[in-house]
Amino acid sequence: MKTQRKPVMALTYGDAAGIGPELVAKALQMDEIRSLAQWVLVGDERVFKQGAELAGVTLNYRKIDSIEQASFQEHELPLIDLQNINPDDFQKGILSPEAGLASGKTLEYTLQLVKGNHLEGVVYAPLNKEAMFRGGLHFEDDIHFLADLLGVKDGFGEINVMEKLWVFRVTSHIPLRKVSELITKESIGQRIRFAHETLTAAGYHQPRIAVAALNPHAGDGGLFGTEEIDEMIPAVQEAQAQGINVAGPYPADTIFLRLPKDPFDALLAMYHDQAQTGMKLMGFNKGVTVSGGLPVVLATPAHGTAFDIAGKGIADPGAMAHAMRLAVRLVLGKRDKVTNG
Repeated sequence: MKTQRKPVMALTYGDAAGIGPELVAKALQMDEIRSLAQWVLVGDERVFKQGAELAGVTLNYRKIDSIEQASFQEHELPLIDLQNINPDDFQKGILSPEAGLASGKTLEYTLQLVKGNHLEGVVYAPLNKEAMFRGGLHFEDDIHFLADLLGVKDGFGEINVMEKLWVFRVTSHIPLRKVSELITKESIGQRIRFAHETLTAAGYHQPRIAVAALNPHAGDGGLFGTEEIDEMIPAVQEAQAQGINVAGPYPADTIFLRLPKDPFDALLAMYHDQAQTGMKLMGFNKGVTVSGGLPVVLATPAHGTAFDIAGKGIADPGAMAHAMRLAVRLVLGKRDKVTNG
């Protein structure tokens, strides 16, 4: 049986003032993670060294100027040193516009490598949206920033993955008071189709999708809101008529409790915390965020920069390791799809 070529994957450190550099170093210390792909470190060498020191690990790497110089040795990682953020210019655990700007510029450089067909996927440590915004990168969130860099205008979305459960959202990083006006038959239907297409591309056959209601008790027949009757049920019925395996809307306060008795592959939530709270309770150190609908595999831990513990050397690399595993699995699945048509 032919051995599959390992994918070439970039690994960036996220916000240098947070726990990202430490997470990268700790994850790479795991032999199983190191062996998954041909990893290329991208960022400032000084930040990586600081992260490794905090992690208490020693990693062999070779500094290079460009991806063309990368040679993948078993015990040596190539590192493209961008020299774009000096650890002397910020304090660990304190929001830094300079660190926010550098994290974005590092991803911008990395995606240029993707466009040049040098990389098959990118895993990035946690970013800080406020730091990026204050640094001059004025985007709603990570995925809108990444989509802009890739020239994608629509049809994309942030997906959270907790082991076998994929979580999609109709609305994401917006004020809660704006959510209701964006819950329409059209927006729900589009997200149901997006969830179905994403999981199908990831290898699922007829993925099971559960839709969470917006209002308490799924509106109780209109007593507590009519979005379920007017928008959600028609969207679900239309998707079912299109052959999509979707059900709901189910009351949001018990939807995660359905998993053991009535398993589903994907959850479609109406707003950010409706999905995130339950997912993170399932295992904070396991959640991964995937940027769906973009032409390259992008993954990151589902948690943030954790400024409260940054610089202490105690960050748990579990979600980072899961992000690296999932990204490689998605890249290999994408390869298979191209090969097999």
